Amino acid sequence: MKEQILDILEGIHPEIDYETEESLITDGLLDSFAIVSIINALNEEFGIEVTIGELRPENLNSVDNMVALVERLMD
Repeated sequence: MKEQILDILEGIHPEIDYETEESLITDGLLDSFAIVSIINALNEEFGIEVTIGELRPENLNSVDNMVALVERLMD
């Protein structure tokens, strides 16, 4: 799952080191367009629905946070 999410992220902003970055949202590395693109891709890839209430930095600041979000929504 992590590799799939990394592929999605790298397709949107390949210049970011997603393996080490832990403040994608709070440091402004991802703009609103990128966030929407990521959410759409996660929804399609994993058959989930990320809601507005889940669009918080703690869910999207790192790839590990995104993995946890997807796992939670798949349960």
